[in-house]
Amino acid sequence: MTRPLRIGTRDSQLAVWQATLVQNLLKEQGIASELVYIKSEGDIDTVTPLYALGVQGVFTKTLDAALLSGRIDIAVHSMKDVPTQLAQGIIECAVLERASTKDIFVYKNDSDLEELGWVNGQWSMINGGRDEAFPIHHSPLTIGTSSIRRIAQWKHRYPNHAIENLRGNVNTRLRKVAESNWAGAIFAAAGLERIDLRPEKSVDLDWMLPAPAQGAIMIVCRAEDLEAYEGVHQLNHPVTALCTRIEREFLRTLMGGCSTPISALAVQVNAQIIFRGNVCAPDGSQLIELQKISDISSSNQLGVAAAEELLLRPEVKKIVQDIRNAKS
Repeated sequence: MTRPLRIGTRDSQLAVWQATLVQNLLKEQGIASELVYIKSEGDIDTVTPLYALGVQGVFTKTLDAALLSGRIDIAVHSMKDVPTQLAQGIIECAVLERASTKDIFVYKNDSDLEELGWVNGQWSMINGGRDEAFPIHHSPLTIGTSSIRRIAQWKHRYPNHAIENLRGNVNTRLRKVAESNWAGAIFAAAGLERIDLRPEKSVDLDWMLPAPAQGAIMIVCRAEDLEAYEGVHQLNHPVTALCTRIEREFLRTLMGGCSTPISALAVQVNAQIIFRGNVCAPDGSQLIELQKISDISSSNQLGVAAAEELLLRPEVKKIVQDIRNAKS
């Protein structure tokens, strides 16, 4: 590199941690850089639920503008926040090796966790779910989250629970949970674990499928900036890049946006990619899922094929159309 790279980042603790990670990785490659802090629309408005803001890329478009105007050379994003269609003139440079893909539940009282069906260190369906074999007999609880995907899956399992909007950076959200009378709230494991903020009173939500690209970090640059691209692309983790692309193509084929009740996870097992995806009605009344397995060599269209298979089902078509109508 003939110049130091200006790394654009949001100014939250997690975003700065991610950008600093990229800075250190670049340093190992002999590339100098500096951080440029930019506040996104999603950071300024921490009250409105994410699904009600009505825009894609609420956490990324301000950085996109700074990138296109030449104020920064690269931008670092939590990949699950990035729209499936990048802004014109911006390209993906690298995807870093993925951290945990799981959602976690941060709870306040052991009794509430037991009420949810956490028994002997694992989740039981006895106290929740819509399976007739397991009648719902748990008490109504209040849970914090602003994610329409998390709301839908939670309501599918616990239909009589109340959901409270929970916005802000992870520090703010943890404080709000502590000050509330809620049973707890849902967080991404990667976000809390990266900055050593995961509370002792938290458990993995093994039954909740994550957002497409959850746990991954994406770095983007201007399409014409080949020097920045070549320098940063050295950091790319091919398996993570492949799996997250499959997940995002599943999302794009179904809906195109990132604030939807659509979940996906692709993982490499030996020479195969195992993909799981689902679509959930926003009120949790229906959840339709599928699993597909493909050899890595023929997995390029796996996400698209999975989405197209789901769209053949009338109930999925109706959910997707209802969501589109609600957004229009």
